[in-house]
Amino acid sequence: MNFIDEAKIYVKAGDGGRGCISFRREKFVPKGGPDGGNGGRGGDVLVRAEARMTSLIDLRYRKHYKGERGEHGMGSGCHGKNGMPVIIKVPVGTIVKELSTGDVLCDITKDGEEFVLAKAGRGGKGNAHFATATRQAPRFAQPGEPGEEKELKFELKLLADVAIIGFPNAGKSTLISHISHAKPKIADYPFTTLVPHLGVVKFGEFGGFVVADIPGLIQGAHEGKGLGTRFLKHIERTRLLVHLLDLSPETGRDPKDDFKVVNKELKLFNNELADRPQVVALNKTDIAGAKEKSAKLLKFFSSKCIKVFPVSSVTGAGLKELVDFVGERVEKMKQGKE
Repeated sequence: MNFIDEAKIYVKAGDGGRGCISFRREKFVPKGGPDGGNGGRGGDVLVRAEARMTSLIDLRYRKHYKGERGEHGMGSGCHGKNGMPVIIKVPVGTIVKELSTGDVLCDITKDGEEFVLAKAGRGGKGNAHFATATRQAPRFAQPGEPGEEKELKFELKLLADVAIIGFPNAGKSTLISHISHAKPKIADYPFTTLVPHLGVVKFGEFGGFVVADIPGLIQGAHEGKGLGTRFLKHIERTRLLVHLLDLSPETGRDPKDDFKVVNKELKLFNNELADRPQVVALNKTDIAGAKEKSAKLLKFFSSKCIKVFPVSSVTGAGLKELVDFVGERVEKMKQGKE
C-alpha cells in the first residue's frame, strides 16, 4: 500500500428536512387542527481514528464526503427521519486543518477517537409545533437548516517513541530492519527510503517501543529540499532521536559536520526539536579504518554529554546495547522520570 501523509477534501454535512404544513382531515372530526410533523436532522461528517490504518490513501481517491439529508416532516404528526452521518476513518496521529485559514480543528491521537468536522443542519418545525390557544391553525412551518460545508487538509504525523535520523544512506533502513520486523527498501543509492517506516522493537523480557525510520535529511531540508518538510513533521511527536552517523570514507563527509547539519535543520524546522534528547549511533564500524574514526568521535560527543554507541547495521555489532539503552530511556520518559 502507498504511504500518503497529506490529503485535501471537501465535506458537507446533511441539510435538515423541512417541516410540514398539514391539517387533520377525518370524517366526523371537524376542524381537526394542524398535524404537520418536524423535519429530520441531517447527518454529521465525523472523523474517527483507526489503529489498523497507516496511511491517508483513501482520502487521495475520494475527495467529497456528504452527510445524508434529513427527511421532510409529514402529515398525521409524522416526523422526518434523521440523516445518516458520514464517518471518515483515518490513522491515529492525524491532524485536520481548515484549508483556507490553517486553523487546527482536531489532533487525533487515540484509537477510536472521534470529532465532528461538519455539523448537520437541524430539521424545521412543522405547523403542529406552532399551534397555541390563540393561534389554532398556523399555516406555516420552518425550512430545514443547511449543514456546514468546509474544505479541509489532513496531515498524518506518525506516532512513534523513537525516530532514527541522519543523512541519506547512513544505514537507517538496515538498522530498523535488524532491530524490528519492519521491511523497508534497502539499496546503495541516495534517498532509497521515500516514506517513513514504523517498527516495533522488543527489549528485555516484556519491554518494547515503536521506532520510525525517517528518510534521509540534507542541508535545506527545512525548506523542503529532498522532501525535507514532509519528513521532518514525523519527528515532532517522538520522545527520543537516534542520530545515525556514517563512518565509511566513501561519503567524503565528516560525521561531525553531518551531525551539525542535521541538527541545524531540526532547529530551523521546529525550535523544540533542537532540545529533543538524542543518542548517537556510529554506524558501519565493520569497515576498515572506522575504529580509529570512532575513537575520535567518542571524545567529541562525550564533551557534549551525548551517549554514543558504535554499531554495525550489517553485522549487528552493538545493536543490543543500543536497543537496551534506548528502551530503558523511553520507559523512563513514559513514566515521567526524565
